[in-house]
Amino acid sequence: MAIFRDATAVTPQGGGYAATLDPQWAVGDKLHGGYLLAVLGRAAVAEAGTEHPHVTAVSGAFVEPPGFGPAEVSVTRLRVGKSVAQVRADLSQEGRPRVSALITLGRLDDSDPWWTASEPVDLPPEQECFLSPVDPPGAPFPVPLMGVVEERINPEHLAFAFGRPSKKGVIATWQRLGDGSDWDPLSLLVALDPVPPVTFDLGLPGWMPTIQLSAYIRRLPAPGPVRVKLEATDVGGDRIDQVAHVWDDKGRLVAQSTQLAAVRLPA
Repeated sequence: MAIFRDATAVTPQGGGYAATLDPQWAVGDKLHGGYLLAVLGRAAVAEAGTEHPHVTAVSGAFVEPPGFGPAEVSVTRLRVGKSVAQVRADLSQEGRPRVSALITLGRLDDSDPWWTASEPVDLPPEQECFLSPVDPPGAPFPVPLMGVVEERINPEHLAFAFGRPSKKGVIATWQRLGDGSDWDPLSLLVALDPVPPVTFDLGLPGWMPTIQLSAYIRRLPAPGPVRVKLEATDVGGDRIDQVAHVWDDKGRLVAQSTQLAAVRLPA
């Protein structure tokens, strides 16, 4: 099993960082978008220093799918202040840009919100939810990511698996890291890019490659599982935007994202 910290590790190399992209953090033969942003975030944290230890915001553009194995990450400091550091991080392979992100860093704590309108999604107990397998029945490809992330889907949101999608555009899950470690600001980027895509609940099968993903990390999550709600906002013009919210085991909003993806239907 690929431990998240090891799978996202970076080491200084030349004027940047070297990474090894792990095939277990993939959907089919495509590396998971949240995982790739976490690799960039790891390099950004290393560059910004101990005064800004946490990723708080990311805006990532997915230029070209990277392959498994060695990759290079370059980090450009835009501004490093007392409470906020802003950098640009670029992941490349064979001299070609693959993923680029603007990343804001700072120091998070685990304090409760002063005010919130965000209520955690209602889910049955974990053990009553469906455990997503690595090899989903009837799927055209395996999902190695489900071997390193324990995801349990609300049974009410599984109608698509039986050819009866609800067409509500919502999928809610429990999630834990498969290696048993607690969620942190970097691993929450994985939770913010959940699978399956919400298009399955709309009756649209196929691959939905991410074009751009913007994420905010609000606070340090409590130990334990997180609840994730993924919902579609609008579909049209071969594009879909979907919004994800993540709540920790205390029911506090810890992260949120908006994602623009392409709609790729099977022939």
